[in-house]
Amino acid sequence: MNPNNNPDVEIDWENARAANQENWDERAVLHAGGGYNLEPLRTDPAHVSPVVAYDLPYLLPHLPAVHSASGTADLSGLDLCHLQCHIGTDTVSFARLGARVTGLDFSPEALKAARALADELGHDVRWVEGDVLEAATIVENQFDVVYTSIGTICWLNDLAAWARQIAALLRSGGVFYIRDGHPSLYIFDEMVHPPAPRYRYFPNGLAQSWDDDTTYAGDGKLTSTRTYEWPHPISEVVNALLAAGLRIEAMHEGDTLPWAFSNEMVQVGPEGWMWPEPLRDVIPCTFTLVARKV
Repeated sequence: MNPNNNPDVEIDWENARAANQENWDERAVLHAGGGYNLEPLRTDPAHVSPVVAYDLPYLLPHLPAVHSASGTADLSGLDLCHLQCHIGTDTVSFARLGARVTGLDFSPEALKAARALADELGHDVRWVEGDVLEAATIVENQFDVVYTSIGTICWLNDLAAWARQIAALLRSGGVFYIRDGHPSLYIFDEMVHPPAPRYRYFPNGLAQSWDDDTTYAGDGKLTSTRTYEWPHPISEVVNALLAAGLRIEAMHEGDTLPWAFSNEMVQVGPEGWMWPEPLRDVIPCTFTLVARKV
């Protein structure tokens, strides 16, 4: 464990957000410069990101089946808003699948990279810079699908405000989809062997502060190393969406991640990691929720 980490700290949202944005601006440059494998998107016009490929089977059954000649649901002709879109690999993947896509992120460097990628690949995507907690005001549109995945809500201090933005962005009958790191995963100290519970599962009003010069993809070093996160148990996520007027339609829990949370993890496929046995059956990796605006 990094001795500069101080998991529980009191900090206002504006200062925490500013520190996180500086960190993510640097990450975006590293990710676009080689940390993310962009070649499959560039060389195969039918390729979609591994994240989107994983999420589609959980999302599609909840979409209307009127957009496909086969009678099966797809994204063609639907308006989709991708929250916290980062450098746009998942966003342009949805454009490839026929959606009219808007991507929102708070990092100008991430959106610069996303815009360049979409232009290079010939996809028409609307990019919006701003805070996800003010998304409905900034984007000024409504959508059939609002999507966020993966590693997003730990950066937000107020899930009630987040859920209200999602509800405001959705048309009546529209679908919200999230896959994220399981909150049970984040209680573990991944630097010890074997991984052991160390951090809070439940919120207490304080941020968790981290100091790390690495990023989850690529080998470059960061200079803006201080970040702030907030733990959100499953119950908080569910209750925030319900309070915003959404109806939960499905929930799944998964045992794979698109990054190596711990050195204990083993790679499965080109861009997936799992715990080794016997940890695989003990520590969940992700949760997925699908909710509808009624």
